[in-house]
Amino acid sequence: MADMTTLRFTKGHGTENDFVLLPDADARLTLDADTVRWLTDRRAGIGGDGVIRVVPTSAATEDGVRAQAGEAAWFMDYYNADGSVAEMCGNGTRVFAEYLRREGLETGDEFAIATRAGLRRIRFEGDLVATNMGPWRLVDEQVATRDGFDALVRLDANEEPWSALSIDVGNPHTVVALPEAVDLATLDLTSAPEVSPAPPHGSNVEFVRPLGPGHIAMRVHERGVGETRSCGTGVVAAALATSWWAGQPEPTQDWTVDVPGGRLRVRGMPNHEVELAGPAALVADGTVDLPA
Repeated sequence: MADMTTLRFTKGHGTENDFVLLPDADARLTLDADTVRWLTDRRAGIGGDGVIRVVPTSAATEDGVRAQAGEAAWFMDYYNADGSVAEMCGNGTRVFAEYLRREGLETGDEFAIATRAGLRRIRFEGDLVATNMGPWRLVDEQVATRDGFDALVRLDANEEPWSALSIDVGNPHTVVALPEAVDLATLDLTSAPEVSPAPPHGSNVEFVRPLGPGHIAMRVHERGVGETRSCGTGVVAAALATSWWAGQPEPTQDWTVDVPGGRLRVRGMPNHEVELAGPAALVADGTVDLPA
């Protein structure tokens, strides 16, 4: 368990992708997988899709994160609900930024935060929080350029697999072009989809249904979590894949993406980067005693 018995926390969500935030300005808190799993347990703990430790970037243990301290004062130390460490989380960046502003740790409308995937630049836009998600890439550009797809995904071993495109937006994603005959709402995502070829570090898997020009709906099975109400990086990957299939390798329009937890906007940016915008809410504060 963690090296403290009582923790302060804030509960927040971005389009119902929810997180337990743990302030650690003194960098005294060490999290292990058991603690993370207990905190995110929706029956025995607080409940959430992940845990975010709020820690000064200069105190991060990873060299690559500490190197960001000159531009970002705060590090989003993110953990999946199963206790595994993650590179970053798109919805989490907005909730993290909302927390920094509420606590007076950042006061501007624009600032950078540190993640294991590199700097993420935040911009407050009315009721929305926009995150420059940085550069993205096709995992296998040669195959994707030739075939439009580079992977196969199946939910049922007895069914034919569906074609998919693998995209890295700081963490791995596999986006499925859902056949028209398949109802997005009825997919059973209680078990992890089978991806072939198997990504070396696993993958988030998105299932996409076009709704109109620049408008898609999506459901997602998150690596290390299961199905979530929303996934920010998954929303970005889904919009990029749909744009790619539409013959626009660089998005030239805004994409509206509907997820079970709400609606987000994806916008292409210069230098092969992409921006995600959506709401962020902080809903509760408290303390929790960790089990012995």
